[in-house]
Amino acid sequence: MTIDETHRVPAGVSDETVEALGKLSEALETVEQARGHLYAFHQLSGRADRQFSEASEALRAAGHDEPADRLDRELIGRNVLPGRWTFQVVEEYDDGYYAPARDLERHARDRLAGGRRHLLEARMKEETRTPGQPGHEAHP
Repeated sequence: MTIDETHRVPAGVSDETVEALGKLSEALETVEQARGHLYAFHQLSGRADRQFSEASEALRAAGHDEPADRLDRELIGRNVLPGRWTFQVVEEYDDGYYAPARDLERHARDRLAGGRRHLLEARMKEETRTPGQPGHEAHP
């Protein structure tokens, strides 16, 4: 095999362990995706709030104080969840779920595979690449 040292399965690590760590890594990747969507929600919500503010100003400039007043009073600056703006939701997710998920994945990887990452994927690459074929090189 031509797997580089950082992705070679350490001696004594079973195929079952590599498979289990692969599942754990995949779960963490899903958490990373969820976190990205949460940050997108955070940014989009903030942008929408600023856009509502611009709309309020435009309505007011056009002589429509009543709908502008309602936007200012009822929507602009409003919590997206009870007592929370999106930055608070992001912080709670980061601290309460993302950080523990990342730490637990790293702990298992450190304890069971000497900290080596993506062992399952490295094995899959080696099993599916075509040696000598352009674009199928084992290493950069």
